[in-house]
Amino acid sequence: MRASVEAGELAVAVPGQVTVERSKNRDHGDYATNVALQLAKPAGKPPREVAQVIAARLGAVEGVAKVDIAGPGFLNITLDAGSAGELARVIVGAGEVYGRGDALQGLKINLEFVSANPTGPIHIGGVRWAAVGDSLARILKAAGADVSTEYYINDAGVQIDKFGSSLRAAANGQPVPEDGYVGEYINDIARDIVAQVPGVLDKSEAEQKQVFTETGLRLMVAEIQRSMEEFGAHFDVWFSEKSLHDSGAVEKAIERLRAQGHVYDEGGAIWLRTTDFGDDKDRVLIKGDGETTYFASDAAYYLEKRDRGNEVCVYMLGADHHGYVGRLKAIVACAGDDPQHNIEVLIGQFVKMLRGGEEVRMSKRAGNIITIDDVVEWIGVDAARYSLARSSTDSTITLDIDVLTSATNENPVYYVQYAHTRMCGVKRKAAELGIVRGEFKPELLSTEWESNLLSMLGEFPRIVAKAAELREPHHVARYLEELAGVYHRFYDNCRIMPMGDDPATDLTYARMWLAEAAQIVVANGLNLLGVSAPERM
Repeated sequence: MRASVEAGELAVAVPGQVTVERSKNRDHGDYATNVALQLAKPAGKPPREVAQVIAARLGAVEGVAKVDIAGPGFLNITLDAGSAGELARVIVGAGEVYGRGDALQGLKINLEFVSANPTGPIHIGGVRWAAVGDSLARILKAAGADVSTEYYINDAGVQIDKFGSSLRAAANGQPVPEDGYVGEYINDIARDIVAQVPGVLDKSEAEQKQVFTETGLRLMVAEIQRSMEEFGAHFDVWFSEKSLHDSGAVEKAIERLRAQGHVYDEGGAIWLRTTDFGDDKDRVLIKGDGETTYFASDAAYYLEKRDRGNEVCVYMLGADHHGYVGRLKAIVACAGDDPQHNIEVLIGQFVKMLRGGEEVRMSKRAGNIITIDDVVEWIGVDAARYSLARSSTDSTITLDIDVLTSATNENPVYYVQYAHTRMCGVKRKAAELGIVRGEFKPELLSTEWESNLLSMLGEFPRIVAKAAELREPHHVARYLEELAGVYHRFYDNCRIMPMGDDPATDLTYARMWLAEAAQIVVANGLNLLGVSAPERM
C-alpha cells in the first residue's frame, strides 16, 4: 500500500492497522484481507479497483504465489509451497515458546478460582474451576500477562462454627447439630484430631469446640491443598478471610470507602451505597448488632488485592453466585476504580457425571456430593482437566465416565493425545531405521494435506491470544481436536518413512520436519491445559 501511495496509484493515507486473516476455505487461499474495502471511500475509487492496484504489487512479493480478487473487493492471498512450509522450521526452532505472545504484556492480573469453603472436600463444581482456572492462568502467562493465582479461604463466619461443632459431635458420638456437616470425611477428621490432640475429649465443651474448629480447619485446608496439587492446580497465594478481620483490614477498608463518600450509617448499621453504581440495593457492612458481613470482607479483600499492585482482579464463581456480580462491581466503583477494567467476574455452570447412562450423584466419602478425588479416581487427572476445560463455562456440561475412560475417538483427550503419540512415533521409527532428519526443503510440502496442516499450525499463536483475551481456555482444546484431525488425515495420506529398504529422500526429511512441528504445537497446547503429552499410549 505504501508503494502504491508513493507511486501515485492511490491517493490515501496508509492505515495504521490492517486485518489479515487465515482463510477458512482453502480454495480462498492462505490469507484474506478486506483492506481494499477499507480504503475505497477515502481513495475515491471502487473497492475492486483499489484491490487491483494492491494485488498487482502484492503478487510480485517473493513467496506469494498469487493474489485473487473476490466479491466486492476482498484479496485472497496464496503463498508458494516453499514460503508456507518455512513455518515448520520456525516452529521447530521455537520449540516450547511457539504460540506465546505479548498481547497482554505488562498487565498484572490476580486470578482467584475454586475458593470453596474449607468445610469439606472440593466438589465437582470446584473441580471445573480448578481445571479452567489453572488453564487460564497458563494461557494468560503465555500471552505475556503477569499472573498471580489465588485461593480465598473462607475461614470466618457461621459455617466455620458449624464445621467445628460437627467435628466435636462426631468425636463424642453425638448427633450432628442442625445444619451441621455430615459425611465420612467428618468422622475421618474427628478421629485424626483425637489422635493428634491427646486428652481433647476431657476438655470443657468450649475448649473442645475451639480445638476441633482450629485443628479441623487446618486439616481440611491441608486436604484441599493436597487435592489441588495432585490435580495440577497451582496457587501462588492461599489467602485467609480471617486474616482480614485479625489485621484490622476490614475496618480500614470501611474507613477508606467512607472517605470516598459511599459509606453511611442508618438504623444502627453501617451501609455501602452501592445503588449509586448499579446494584439493586445498598449493602450492609456492619449489622446493627456489630457483626461484620461477608460483604465487608469482600470489600476489604478487593482493596487488599489492589494494594498488592494487581491491575485486574478476576473472580471465578459458581453458578449460584450470579447475584455477586453487581455488588462486586459496585465495590470497585465505590473504591474509585473502573468496574469495566479492574474487575472481571466469570460464572461457571454446573457439571453432571454419567456412568452406564445414569447420573452419578453420591460420593463414597462426602455423602451427597461428588468430590475432586472421586473425579480423579473415576477418569484420571488428564481426562478430567481436559474435558472440564474444553467447554465454555457458560454451559452446563455432562461428563460420561464410560466415554472418558475409553481408548476411542469419542474420548476427546484420547483423540488429541493419540495424535501426539503418532507424531512421536515418527521419531521412533526414524531412529529404528537409522534416519537422521536432514536438510529441510519446505517447497516439497505441496500436497493439500501438508498445506492444511501448515495452515492449522500457523493458527496456534492466534488461538492462544484469543483464549487469553476472552478468558476462555476451551478455544485451545477445540483447536487441538481440530489439529489432531488434520494431522491424522496428513498421516494417512502422506507417507513419511520410506518403504522397505528404500533410502530416505528430501521429501522424507521435509515431512519429518512437519511432523515434529505438529508434535511441538500439540505438546504446547496440552501444556497450556495442564494435560500430559504422552509419547506412547
